[in-house]
Amino acid sequence: PSCRSKPVRPPIFLSLLLATWFSVDCNPGPIDDIAVDRYFIPKSCIREVKSGDFVRYHYNGTFTDGKLFDSSYDRGAAFFGQVGQKWQIAGVDKGILGMCVNEHRKITVPPHLAYGSQGAGDKVPPDTTLVFDLVLLDVFNRADQVQTKVISTPKECKRSVMRTDFVRFHFNGTLLDGSAFDSSYKRSQTQDSVVGEGWLIKGLDEGLLGMCVGEIRHFIIPPFLAFGEKGYGTEIPAHASLVYHILLEDLHNPKDDIIVEVMKASEPCTRKSVAGDYIRYHYNASFLNGITFDSSYQHNHTYNTYIGMGYMIAGIDKGLQGVCTGERRRIILPPHLAYGQQGAGKDIPGSAVLVFDIHVIDFHGVKDTVQVDITRKSEACNETSEVNDFIQYHYNCSLLDGTLRDYETPQDVVLGGDKIIDGLDEALRNMCVGERRTVIVPPHLGHGEKGAGIVPGSAVLRFELELVSLQKGVPEGYLFIWLEESPGHLFEALDVNQDQQVPLEEFSQFIKQQVSEGKGRLKPAQDPDSVIIDMFKNQDRNTDGLITQDELKLKVDEDAEKTRHEEL
Repeated sequence: PSCRSKPVRPPIFLSLLLATWFSVDCNPGPIDDIAVDRYFIPKSCIREVKSGDFVRYHYNGTFTDGKLFDSSYDRGAAFFGQVGQKWQIAGVDKGILGMCVNEHRKITVPPHLAYGSQGAGDKVPPDTTLVFDLVLLDVFNRADQVQTKVISTPKECKRSVMRTDFVRFHFNGTLLDGSAFDSSYKRSQTQDSVVGEGWLIKGLDEGLLGMCVGEIRHFIIPPFLAFGEKGYGTEIPAHASLVYHILLEDLHNPKDDIIVEVMKASEPCTRKSVAGDYIRYHYNASFLNGITFDSSYQHNHTYNTYIGMGYMIAGIDKGLQGVCTGERRRIILPPHLAYGQQGAGKDIPGSAVLVFDIHVIDFHGVKDTVQVDITRKSEACNETSEVNDFIQYHYNCSLLDGTLRDYETPQDVVLGGDKIIDGLDEALRNMCVGERRTVIVPPHLGHGEKGAGIVPGSAVLRFELELVSLQKGVPEGYLFIWLEESPGHLFEALDVNQDQQVPLEEFSQFIKQQVSEGKGRLKPAQDPDSVIIDMFKNQDRNTDGLITQDELKLKVDEDAEKTRHEEL
């Protein structure tokens, strides 16, 4: 047929040969249509090209003999245009319909749907059939929105992303054809950003909203919500749809305070921790995604420190105030109350929210005293224990977390003799035989910072006590005391045979008689004969084995004489 052709130029053209096509007025006659060979079809096709869509594709343009006349590959830039708006020759415009991303097609275009009888410069002769080998890289429509597919969600989600939140996420980023352009995993570092403040491309700002920590989403973002006409660097071309596979690792808001969740309350709770207390606690520390980065259990040692004095990160310092001994609580710390933008070492990245699961073992104040709770009183109580008394007692000792030492055999001690820890010594005073007590001893009255044996340093101790027996003692420095008035003529009472000298035998007989009659008391917890021998030696000043009247002096008189000398 004879045809009259009129060239028409579209408003935008990226490829001179593809973007210039002709409207053709033809006389009636046979008309050949395009031929489409879909020689590679991808298994997955998220959408097919339709009229009005924008497409981006690479192509080789050849004649039917295979000779190349144009190629987007040679120019290093894919063709971009809108289907059905005369951005490309009519045959390709028609032949690309229904095409999928990554599909390969050969479109054979007859002359009247290509460059007609005029051809295209010196590249395409008139009335030439053309063959275009295309691979579709991208397709989108101005009506598109961010396409979101939720891949997986956590079992529990107490909070989701809102505008102005700060998020940390991992991602793999590809173009629509699967070409990777970036990955946070390869950098071994999350992408950190504020949402809804223009830090991210608009599509990500929109797609991240409502995500929970641990959630995985798949986004397809059209170019006008991504990097648009300019693209980004060498990896993201102009007019590129972007595909993000995102795992949300972390989430907080700069206005957040710590969050405290009591996992197990302690009952009863007679006292709560305050600033200035010294605390021992176990902890498991993790990120919001559940990955543990530290644990005191792994160190096999509690963490010990003062509360509210700046020895810990601010969030823990605050979160440990108001706890009870034995309590288990979870403290969630926003970064500005943890390690901030810098993080800590290799384990804690910058801007990380931290989760501490705390088990409070014990705490005490530096001025704490022994706490005594009488659990059973003795019905008949004529005398109570005091310093220098010899006592026997049962006890169970435990840490405040319940770790126990149980002694079935009664223990004995002289109170005030510096043989037991100060707190226990104090707790055993003023007790009646048969009385039971529960006693809390702070470490500065216990085993101190170093601990002892299985007792760790700075441990608060709990004792369950029962006083089994009591022998009244004598003042420090004394071996014997009178319970009644001493004889007015003591030497005469000692000198049974009136020979003006008292040997050990007479001395011993006299002292034992005073004890048996309840008139005097020997120092307890020692062999009576040994105590009497020591008393005799103290009076036998010339060590001749005899006590004379000049040598005999009561200790109370000796002490009074020493005092007078000191005063002089």
